[in-house]
Amino acid sequence: MEYTNPILAGFHPDPSICRVGEDYYLVNSTFAYFPGIPVFHSRDLVNWKLIGYVIDRPDQLDYDSLGVSRGIFAPAIRYYDGTFYVTCTFVDGGGNFVCTARNPAGPWSKPVWLPQVNGIDPSLFFDTDGKAYLVHNSVPPEGKPLYQGQRTIRLFGFDTGRLRVIGDERILVNGGTDIKENPIWIEGPHIFKVGDHYYLICAQGGTAENHSEVVFKSRDVWGPYVSFDGNPILTQRDLNPDRKNPITCTGHADFVETQNGTWWSVFLGCQPYPPYEKDYYNTGRETFLAPVTWKDGWPTIIPHGQTVSYHYPYPPTPDYMKDELRYSGDIEYIDNLDSKTLDPHWEFLRAPRGRWYSLDEKPGWLAIRLRPETVSETVNPSFLGRRQQQAHSSASTTMDFIPSGENEKAGLIVFQNETHFYYLCKSIENGEPVVELYKSVGNEDSQTGMELVSAQVLESNSRDGDLDLKIESMGSTYSFLYRSSRGEWSTLKDSIDASFLSTKVAGGFVGCFYAFYATSLGKPSENTAYFDWFKYKGINEANDR
Repeated sequence: MEYTNPILAGFHPDPSICRVGEDYYLVNSTFAYFPGIPVFHSRDLVNWKLIGYVIDRPDQLDYDSLGVSRGIFAPAIRYYDGTFYVTCTFVDGGGNFVCTARNPAGPWSKPVWLPQVNGIDPSLFFDTDGKAYLVHNSVPPEGKPLYQGQRTIRLFGFDTGRLRVIGDERILVNGGTDIKENPIWIEGPHIFKVGDHYYLICAQGGTAENHSEVVFKSRDVWGPYVSFDGNPILTQRDLNPDRKNPITCTGHADFVETQNGTWWSVFLGCQPYPPYEKDYYNTGRETFLAPVTWKDGWPTIIPHGQTVSYHYPYPPTPDYMKDELRYSGDIEYIDNLDSKTLDPHWEFLRAPRGRWYSLDEKPGWLAIRLRPETVSETVNPSFLGRRQQQAHSSASTTMDFIPSGENEKAGLIVFQNETHFYYLCKSIENGEPVVELYKSVGNEDSQTGMELVSAQVLESNSRDGDLDLKIESMGSTYSFLYRSSRGEWSTLKDSIDASFLSTKVAGGFVGCFYAFYATSLGKPSENTAYFDWFKYKGINEANDR
């Protein structure tokens, strides 16, 4: 019996995992999306269920003015003596913090800030004697880098009662595996203990194609730590970039031991679409799972020169958790938007400060109020999104919306960041209802942050009635379609360049979202758009690999 990688498809980067008895819990980075830090539960390491968020209340963190790729970086989840701990960095918004909960589904505490921790990626370690420590990425010694990208890994003691670091910090690693070779961006550290040895695993090489995972070992938690001669223990950078169906950028791993003593690793990776050597991917960094092998006291995830596999035998865990599979393999679901609360998979851009959406106003529909805010700004717009989880996918909906001015627009957006998106919407042009396609421009001279690509005057039967919208992704291209009264789909624009929304072109650390989006482009509005359902379908080509 085999499982399919990635185990969390789409934008699920920087995974961290812990086991409590027969239960596994996993968290990911969410940057400026809200709710933040999803908590997943599994009994078999393969099938996961979203059970809550660490940051699910607007008063926990202030997301205002944060760019899409700022905010929540690299959470780490740990458990000790009845309490769950998540440590994290809130970039551009306050620094490092820790949250706690007795139940991983929540509620989680407000963040407790850790001002003494200068850097990113804090992670707790609980030793067998009950003592706690916090390891993190930090600046070079004396803050003076010998080369661009030099960082250190440092360790503090940690007081779990008062939730603060204690004592003096110590540098465990300077630069990386061999400072004479100028290793860059040592980060994402985790410490664990096996027998009499302490192991320190870290990401190294940056988050792009040169990403990797390395390991160090010591007899004492405070060091000195010795680098493994066989480092890196995970990378794909030494493989042919033009290989078929590649997985790239692998690193930022965490380890977990099963009940029967086997070891497994979760780590991030990316799935480019052709042409593979360009390393274009729109789904962001995803969560993969692979077994860890031990030899001569050292762990390895993927031996040098070998590819990460899309299929591995199931972990030998006691339970195979059967749940709705929205995260791996082929994915298809429909949200009828007829519940009293939003499905927890919907995400906002930054934390909402008011209630601009409703599931009660028109039963069976999601009502979204048009507001002046736009996705081109670092604000909370009228935006509700879900991840694009495969390169080959589609998102569609039925919308009831009657615009009253050319500035009023509502529809579906495929969104990567403030300056890279495509927007399929209904509006008015020259007094006529139209369906429009916009492309972001990222131009200071643009008042709307986007330019018109295509428009079509709507037929009479769709002017005041429902309009269906669909965005299809086919790897290197997107297509944008519409139809009225459940008729035949019409193509507004076919084969639009998808690389514009890739991480390689757009930058940052996130993946694309399909989202409902309604805006009045800087002007007041009393109008509302209504959405009847949302359907997603994605094909993971790994099933055929």
